[in-house]
Amino acid sequence: MSEVRPGSLLLATPSLVDPHFADTVVLVLDVDAGGSLGVVLNRPTDLPVAEVLEQWSGLVAEPEVLFEGGPVEANGALALVLRRSTDHEPDDVLGLRDLDVPDDTLFQGLALLDLDTPVELVAAEVAGLRIFAGYAGWGAGQLDREIEEGSWYVVPGAAPDAFRADTSTLWRDVLRRQPGGLAWLSTRPADVDLN
Repeated sequence: MSEVRPGSLLLATPSLVDPHFADTVVLVLDVDAGGSLGVVLNRPTDLPVAEVLEQWSGLVAEPEVLFEGGPVEANGALALVLRRSTDHEPDDVLGLRDLDVPDDTLFQGLALLDLDTPVELVAAEVAGLRIFAGYAGWGAGQLDREIEEGSWYVVPGAAPDAFRADTSTLWRDVLRRQPGGLAWLSTRPADVDLN
């Protein structure tokens, strides 16, 4: 098990039956003494981005829909950007705030986008954009307790995980690339009673 830090992925274990998180892959965006924050990567909605944030529809990654980022502030939007260049000064583009991911992660180049920023100020820097309705949040110590209880697998992530066009197999694909016994869990049937 890895340490939870920005750039980590949380994969819901089969014992996690909370409907907000069952079968989810959560990208951790921030961790501090006050808690943790992330977004669910594999819950696309049917709502096209063009219907709610038309100005961003030309930059959003396929599928061009909003994603359910989590149950917290579900009426708000959080935007994640993959920058074209990882060789830049932090926060050098107005409207982008680089994520504080460790240098050894495969999530270099990720930033949060202020959706009130004029599109033309950031368009040249956007290699990928995903917009989430809401986010997942945990208070101080809450996520650690859930991990100890066996609700989450903590694994390293990679930038393509956050911008996949087809997220239906993301949970299994991320497990499959893990070392050791964790990869075996990717072959677990959805209903073990049918095995």
